[in-house]
Amino acid sequence: MRSIQKIAYSVLAATVLLGAAGCENMSKRDKSMAIGAGAGAVGGAVLTGGSALGTVGGAAVGGVIGNEVGKDKK
Repeated sequence: MRSIQKIAYSVLAATVLLGAAGCENMSKRDKSMAIGAGAGAVGGAVLTGGSALGTVGGAAVGGVIGNEVGKDKK
């Protein structure tokens, strides 16, 4: 059982590293939107007990908020 857990953590770490490398050329606004969507998805899943609708809804709301936060101030 421990070896499966180690493999899962290794796959998760590799996914995070590859995902972070993909964000290299993103604008500040794009990064804010992606972070907001991720945080919103986690929040929606926690608040609704893992409901798919809550997760997707949280991601959508978080993405919109992140998009607004990442706008250039003029």
